[in-house]
Amino acid sequence: MTTSITTQKCLKDAKTIIIKIGTALIVDKSGDHVRQEWLDALAEDVKALREAGKNIVIVSSGAVALGRTSLGIPLDKPPMAIALQKKQASSAIGQFHVFNGFFNAFTPHNIKIAQVLLTMSETENRRMHLNARATMNELIENGVIPIINENDTISTGEIRFGDNDRLAARVAQMIEADVVVLLSTTDGLYTANPDKDDSAEHIPVVEDITQDHIDMAGEAIPGMSTGGMKSKLEAAQNATTSGIDLIISNGRGNHILDQLVNDENIRSTLFVGDHTTHNAKKRWIGAHMRPKGKVFIDDGAIQALKKGGSLLPVGVKKIEGRFERGDILEICTESGHKLGMGITAFNKNDADHVIGKNSEQIAEVMGFMGRSELIHRNDMVLQA
Repeated sequence: MTTSITTQKCLKDAKTIIIKIGTALIVDKSGDHVRQEWLDALAEDVKALREAGKNIVIVSSGAVALGRTSLGIPLDKPPMAIALQKKQASSAIGQFHVFNGFFNAFTPHNIKIAQVLLTMSETENRRMHLNARATMNELIENGVIPIINENDTISTGEIRFGDNDRLAARVAQMIEADVVVLLSTTDGLYTANPDKDDSAEHIPVVEDITQDHIDMAGEAIPGMSTGGMKSKLEAAQNATTSGIDLIISNGRGNHILDQLVNDENIRSTLFVGDHTTHNAKKRWIGAHMRPKGKVFIDDGAIQALKKGGSLLPVGVKKIEGRFERGDILEICTESGHKLGMGITAFNKNDADHVIGKNSEQIAEVMGFMGRSELIHRNDMVLQA
């Protein structure tokens, strides 16, 4: 695939833009206050984008960082090393300060904002996903900008997003946005860590994310952040497979959004979305971050799926996990390579009994003629 798309063209063509703001941009070095001047400049840029006909949704970090000093948590202590209950308490304290900063920035422009807190379960559950989407669409249609964060005060360690890069991608999938902009302290993807390798080269456009790109990413630097380039690559994978473009840019300076739209010389990395059309149900399937299990299939089943077929039990070698009918499963090769995701028509107990069996044998095992597919082709999304 070749493309002439640029960051500037992507943003100018977009109707709905998700802007994710990293903790280091929101919180000053003391850890006690928001960077209000920076937020004020951001609000001016957002106003200009809205006047150009864009819908804007903001995903903001910073709540845990702004609350941690009140609980005596050192600023240099990595988020992963903080006990969950302390992190949740910090979020409860800091969430007000984050929203108040946005309120102070947008009020002079007569722009209304609303706070939206999400948890993983609200997006993995189809009904709750639709409800959350309807709420955000209602806000957008009424000219209100949603300010979104993960609901850290009630999320558990097992089901939380873990960082707001992936949350931004999930929100984009939920409301069918055109582009996600990740504002952080880096201006994009490099061939190596530029802080450690002088020969590292900046990559302005990524058309297809490969294992080489993933290998270039590192872990989060200890401190206030929970992300890092690795989480940004994961967010880019989630976004682009749903046909959504994603941009990574350094947001430390004022008026970064204005520069991204109008200055072709500003550095960023654009990950180009796969614009193959999927319906809303399939976008929801492909967006899952916590499938309930895995199904490992043989070469014959792989070829059948590539030709547009359903996944039949006869082609399944083994299954893992605990799941009920209607849960999302990860579809893998026998070696464990991920092929896609799908909704299972069997619970774990029944699936254990039917794998490896043909349709007639399934009826004998189950005692009745039920579904012959473990995962129907209409309930499946395969990776490109």
